[in-house]
Amino acid sequence: MERILTRWLDIPDLKKLDVYLANNGYKAARKAFFEMKPEDIINEVKNSNLRGRGGAAFPTGTKWSFIPKDSKKPVYVCVNGDESEPGTFANRYQFENDPHGIIEGILIACRAVGSHTAYIYMRGEFTVQKRSIDAALAEARAAGYVGKNVMGSSYDVDIWTHRGAGAYICGEESALLESLEGKRGYPRNRPPFPALVGAFGCPTVVNNIETLSNVPHIINRGANWYKSIGPEKSPGTKLVCLSGHVNKPGLYELPMGTPIRDMIYDIGGGMLDGKTLKGVIPGGSSFPVLNKEESERAIFDFDSMRAIGSAMGSGVVIVMHEDTCMVDMLRATAHFYHHESCGQCTPCREGCGWIEKIMNEMEAGQGKIEQLDLLNNISDNMVGNTICVLADSIAMPVKSYVTKFRSEFEEHIKLGRCPFKSAEAKAQAA
Repeated sequence: MERILTRWLDIPDLKKLDVYLANNGYKAARKAFFEMKPEDIINEVKNSNLRGRGGAAFPTGTKWSFIPKDSKKPVYVCVNGDESEPGTFANRYQFENDPHGIIEGILIACRAVGSHTAYIYMRGEFTVQKRSIDAALAEARAAGYVGKNVMGSSYDVDIWTHRGAGAYICGEESALLESLEGKRGYPRNRPPFPALVGAFGCPTVVNNIETLSNVPHIINRGANWYKSIGPEKSPGTKLVCLSGHVNKPGLYELPMGTPIRDMIYDIGGGMLDGKTLKGVIPGGSSFPVLNKEESERAIFDFDSMRAIGSAMGSGVVIVMHEDTCMVDMLRATAHFYHHESCGQCTPCREGCGWIEKIMNEMEAGQGKIEQLDLLNNISDNMVGNTICVLADSIAMPVKSYVTKFRSEFEEHIKLGRCPFKSAEAKAQAA
């Protein structure tokens, strides 16, 4: 398969402007600025069926079309490079290796929606990555690709980077906007939506880094070319963060519609230590886990994953073998979401803590059978009852783990200990 988003693997030093230009760099931006009207850009992206790569899978061109035409207020483009979902590590490679690809995507988005200012919101720990994108921006400004009179077009675009403070919740677009404005990262009630009232009270587009990195290729090669890759309704390639119990974990660019079985046994080199597959977290810790049978028939694209009862999310595939304690996995997940809840909504603030407390008791051998139904009941009262979906992000995994691996939870409770840790201790002693 042709590498599109990871072409830096074939082109050394693609992060340098001269190398980027020698490989069709900024050709798409020039086309968008000089040969296309804003509505033409939006329609081309719409026709490509490009969907957001941050997890929500919303059609990108449609999102752009929501921005009011001839807005009397400034229009902003905000780029989500927070990447805080456990198991994700794609954006950091993009920042380091293809910063000009990101910048070009931003320029085209700005031209499409009538924006003259863009902000790249980055995960707080992205120190090396910020240096990389800042260096690329400095090169682009010096060469006239960013700033006043972009490429001699009489159109101005300023792009600025902004590092967050390490809050998972700021990956949610409205919390990101609050943080960008210097406030506490609390998600906003909607409506109004960012397209009307976003950054600084102005119309705003919020797109993921990977989403925008697709845009120059679509403008250069056309919507029909893009739709020829993968399923028509979920086309293109996806950066997959493959980790867990496989022999070759790593970042892979794969066509949409790749079977998860192929990721595990072919691309990932098979199960670690030759052990048996037990389950897969298919889109990040915030989505329902798949058992062995589901994992081996799941197809990795937005619609197929939804049909199987989970989601593709941001492209996280965490593989677990037979010795994985699912009770401990859920306990760790609950701890993460309890720690990262902003506390604004009562069902999330109290529910996350309650779930973690129960999970700690179960893993410590103090659980009760009736707590399994209680976990489901707590989760039911969290889903859909909060401003953002962080509550859902723990409630959905809880229901899937307890339902699909109930016998394992019951065994913990009946034994009064973790059978996996006991077996591990015996093996080490032997």
